[in-house]
This record gives sequence, C-alpha cells and structure tokens, in this order.
Amino acid sequence: MTTTENLVGSDFARLSRRISAAGLLARRPGYYVARTTVVAGLFAAGWVAFALLGNSWWQLGVAVFQAFLFGQIALLSHDLAHKQVFRRRRPTEIAGMLAGNLGIGMSYGWWMDKHTRHHANPNHEELDPDVDPDILVWSKDQARADLGPVPRFIGRYQAFLFFPLLTLEGLNLHWSGIRAVRKPGLRRRGTEAALLAVHHLLYFSALFTVLSPGMAVLFFAVHQGLWGVYMGSIFAPNHKGMPTLTGPAELDFLRKQVLTSRNVRGGLVTDVALGGLNYQIEHHLFPSMPSPHLRRAQPIVQAYCAELGVPYLQTSLAESYRQALTHLHEAGAPLRNRS
Repeated sequence: MTTTENLVGSDFARLSRRISAAGLLARRPGYYVARTTVVAGLFAAGWVAFALLGNSWWQLGVAVFQAFLFGQIALLSHDLAHKQVFRRRRPTEIAGMLAGNLGIGMSYGWWMDKHTRHHANPNHEELDPDVDPDILVWSKDQARADLGPVPRFIGRYQAFLFFPLLTLEGLNLHWSGIRAVRKPGLRRRGTEAALLAVHHLLYFSALFTVLSPGMAVLFFAVHQGLWGVYMGSIFAPNHKGMPTLTGPAELDFLRKQVLTSRNVRGGLVTDVALGGLNYQIEHHLFPSMPSPHLRRAQPIVQAYCAELGVPYLQTSLAESYRQALTHLHEAGAPLRNRS
C-alpha cells in the first residue's frame, strides 16, 4: 500500500510506523509478571532441592538445572536493561541489580553499558566491545594486527576451541563485574559491589556448607561451566559470522542493524531457550519491544526488507553455529599462515 504517509521519513521510520500500528511496542506487564514468577520460583526450588539433597551425586543434576536458570535470569536482566519491562529508570535499575548482581553475580551496570555500545554499533570492529580481539579474532584484518600471545595462539584454532572456551564465560562474567565495581565511573558502584559480595558469600557458603569440598568444587565447575556454554550459545548465533564493519558509518540505522544480525528459526522451545533473541534482527531494530512481540514483528520486518531489497538472513540454530564457526576458522587463517 503506497500512501503519502508511507513515503514520509527514513526507511526505518516507515517500518516503525507499521510496527507501532500493529501494537507491538505496547508494554506487556502481565507477561513479565508471569515470566518473573516462574523463573524466580524455579530458581528458589532449585536451591531448596540443593539443600534437601545434601552431599549427593544428584547435586550435579541441580548444577545443570541452575545453569539453565542462571541463563534465564540473565535473559530477564537483558529485557530489563532495554526497558522492555519498566519505562522508568529507577525500577529498572533496582530490578536489574536484584536479578543480575544478587541473583547470578553479574554486574548489571557493567553489562548494560557494554551491551548498549554493542547495540549502537553491532559488529563494528572499532566500536562494538563484543568483537574486540582480546581472545578471539573476528576478521582477517584483526588477525593480521599486532596481537598479544594469547589471541595469537588461540586464533589459529579458534573454531575448534570456541565451545570449550565458553565453559569459562561464566567466570569471565563474574570477574568482569568485579573489575567494574573496583574502578570509578560505574553508576551505583557501591550498591552493585555490595550485592555482588552478598551473592558470592551466599553462593560459596551454600556450596561448602552442604557439600564436601571435592563435591563443592565439582558442583561449581559443572554449574559455572554449563552456564557459560549456555550464555555463549544464546548470543553466538546473533552476529558471529555476519559482516563486520570498520571506519565511519556508511549505513543507515535499518541496514546497519539488519545486515549485521541473523535470525534463528524455531518454535516455542527455541523462543524460551534463547529468550526471544532468536529474533535478533527485530530486537536490534526495536530494542524496547517486549520479547513476546518479536515473533509477531518478524514477518512484518522480513516483508519490509524484501520491499527494500535489503538482505534478511534467517537460518536454523544448527546452521547458525556452522556459519559462525566457519567464519571464525576463516578469520584465523592469517595466523595459521604465519611462518
């Protein structure tokens, strides 16, 4: 349908009007109350089971369960950070710190700052912190740069090491939060530090009170390792293997977000497991859109991209990992070719 209104404004503005007309930017308080209640209830039930089981090998099942719940709480923190739940900053920050800092030991303020910069410039090698070549290299240009010994070594084999390295991602999230509260500049630094300290005190006290030292260490390794793998598996399909950008911005907002993002097909299980981030294109275009609306926005965005002739990539979950790992292997080629 072509009208004067549809021709006014940028390509994104016209898409935004369609999305708004469909009611997809409206809040969903009932959904978030229900989702938070279920996740918090399961999280509490997991720790009750932990206390009742005592020093048992069955605790490894609790570790797996809580790795999944830590991921689900992180996804709720993500939605909070994007103001999908509350409009105002204060309730958003309070809920975010309770979920992130106290619940799973991850600094909400540090993560929100990092993730905001990612959204502003996705896959930009100089501006997106998610593609810094600190451990992995994300392009051949990065591989040819003057790298430290760790990324230089890992980069050669990074496609094979990617998932094993994710077992350390949970520890990386904890340590990044601790580093953030140790430095000036973090908003509500004292509150964040106190909540992180309470989380770690309660967590390690529970492990070493209920379990023997050896079992406590094993529970920790399984729990934190699988949480890291789960977190990495949620975020890896979204941008890894998609084009990376450098230099001054040449793309408009719509193309910058669509061309650097990948959607993952799936049903209800995929939506729950990935927290709606399988609709990564729609999420990047409309970050404050409640996650249950992303599925409904997807056909509107895809059809609009087809009208504009903008490539829109959507794959299966397995194919998204294949593309990401293939890209990592190709990006590391200059390191393997060095004498």
